[in-house]
Amino acid sequence: MRPIVLVGPTGAGKTEVSLEIAARYGATVVSMDAMQVYRGMDIGTAKVSAEARAAIPHRCVDIRDPDEAFSAADFVAEADAVSGPIVLCGGTPFYLRAWLCGLVPTPPVDLALRAELEALPDPHARLAEVDPVLAARLHPNDRVRVVRGLEIHALTGRPLSALHAEDPHERRDAEVIWIDRDNLYEGLDRRVDAMMDAGYLDEVRGLLEQGWTRDLKPMQSLGYRHLAAHLAGELSLDEAVTLTKRDTRHLARKQRGFLRSMGLSPAADVNRAAARALMDGR
Repeated sequence: MRPIVLVGPTGAGKTEVSLEIAARYGATVVSMDAMQVYRGMDIGTAKVSAEARAAIPHRCVDIRDPDEAFSAADFVAEADAVSGPIVLCGGTPFYLRAWLCGLVPTPPVDLALRAELEALPDPHARLAEVDPVLAARLHPNDRVRVVRGLEIHALTGRPLSALHAEDPHERRDAEVIWIDRDNLYEGLDRRVDAMMDAGYLDEVRGLLEQGWTRDLKPMQSLGYRHLAAHLAGELSLDEAVTLTKRDTRHLARKQRGFLRSMGLSPAADVNRAAARALMDGR
């Protein structure tokens, strides 16, 4: 069976499809969501339930604490450790590119330079000047990747996006299936409301009470940063929810744009594509 890669914007229904395919073909699901690796971040990441994970093997879920690093290279290693049928599922573009097309060699971290870049008043604006292609892909709040892009440009004199474009790796042989749905943005707003009803705010409060500070990368992610700001008295709850909905829609647009840039288009028949991957592997 060729690997199946389920991609698409957040809230498109990838998780449900991954469980159906994995159950049908006896596959392991590898989460391609950068935030689902962190323990305690369940509601806000729409993490697959513990019951589903007990029934179907999963990787890259609940394997790090919020203060521990997890890179694209770590993701590739986790995915490559799977033997047998595999379904990769998620919407993190860097993980998709790293697994599908290979990792681009980059210089090691320069801590002094990184500290200088992190102190910039607007790192994303600087990135837009030196690497507009990468800047267009990254949200301004994704400071880790924004600063890394600036760091690579400063160390090599070249944009990271150009290094990716020249990457000599051959693309892996996999069935990449783009899952999407109509009226996605309205559905995303309803999903945020459902998350709030399920205890999203209490989840964020609990993480902060455990000592996971707001400056940690996971706590700066979609939704968590706004609810943490509310708990700190910086935003009303209505403002925090409104900003979470706005940023979720923005993320979905970015994800769709990235997939189009890879030459992909939404699948007309997901089941047929999955069956094709199974048959091609025989």
